[in-house]
Amino acid sequence: MTADVYFASLRARSGSESRITKIRRLFDAAGFTGVVRPGDLTAVKLHVGERGSDTFIKPVFVRQIVDRVKEQGAKPFLTDTGTLYAGSRANAVEHIITAVEHGFDYAVVGAPMIIADGLRGGHFGEVPIGKKHFTSVKIAGTIADADSMIVLSHVKGHDLAGFGGAIKNLAMGCAPAVGKAEQHAGRPLLDEAGCTGCGKCTEVCPAAAMTMTDGRAQFNPEHCLGCGDCMRSCPAGAIEFDWTTEIRPFLERMVEYALGAVAGKEQRVGYVNFLVDITPDCDCVPWSDAAIVPDIGILASTDPVAIDHASYDLVNGETGCVNSFLKHHHAPGEDKFRGTWGYTDGEYQIAYGSGIGLGESDYRLIKI
Repeated sequence: MTADVYFASLRARSGSESRITKIRRLFDAAGFTGVVRPGDLTAVKLHVGERGSDTFIKPVFVRQIVDRVKEQGAKPFLTDTGTLYAGSRANAVEHIITAVEHGFDYAVVGAPMIIADGLRGGHFGEVPIGKKHFTSVKIAGTIADADSMIVLSHVKGHDLAGFGGAIKNLAMGCAPAVGKAEQHAGRPLLDEAGCTGCGKCTEVCPAAAMTMTDGRAQFNPEHCLGCGDCMRSCPAGAIEFDWTTEIRPFLERMVEYALGAVAGKEQRVGYVNFLVDITPDCDCVPWSDAAIVPDIGILASTDPVAIDHASYDLVNGETGCVNSFLKHHHAPGEDKFRGTWGYTDGEYQIAYGSGIGLGESDYRLIKI
């Protein structure tokens, strides 16, 4: 089957063509008026950004979705889950403070923020899926309890997943910390000879898997969560993962978690992907790098696999920005995500998602 994906460009020469107006039109064109029903407690799943980042979805855009949900007679709330790593969103208190600092307060968006996995990540349930890696997955309780959901995703690169869109937002974003750890599950390789003894890996490790002994880092695998923070923090490049064996299993675990996030909500989830500020990194990092391609537009669909496939293709159809983290594959048609993180395989999310019934990889792009 072929899924419909609706596209709005960013061009505008009048108020009737503004991005705000187009978001509301996308809501209707994609059929979200049937997804959200009167009386629903509707989760608006988004990422508020780590403190220090600034390319998360603009609160004024989120407000348009919230208002359209209310106009259906439903009761929307913004939601996300706590992080696996230490940072400004590791517990519900700090998470909400960060959300408010970034403009996601009631006065701006018109809906309350509820952290879906509770104060310290302990509010979740087991959702049976019966797939290759998991018989069941851990999904945040508030998301599992919601009647319907609109998933708002900022499309960007990612140093493990390769590509971050609706699937990754569902998988990582709807899981508590223990579920995020189940998805990562990989273990780093430490080159002790290359270690300079700076200790940065020990500072960022959320589980004391990296310690210092005799002026060098030491890896303690029994404590490792597989989050990759040590690798990202190492200025000497002495920490790596075995990407030849780790990437595809990681992506499969991630996609299976996405399936669990929408279980029981068949026909009750809508997706909006924002192809603006397409940075090389996830919004989880405390900075925002320059975009790897120019801004493109906004997509909406009721199919997470199709909308991610369309997003992937649209990004790759652009000419890459030369003064960016994009290392190669700048020409239209070349894979920008592989050009940014060469060891990744982001497109595999689409194939695996289609294979396990998360959605359709074939799509029809409809411009509004």
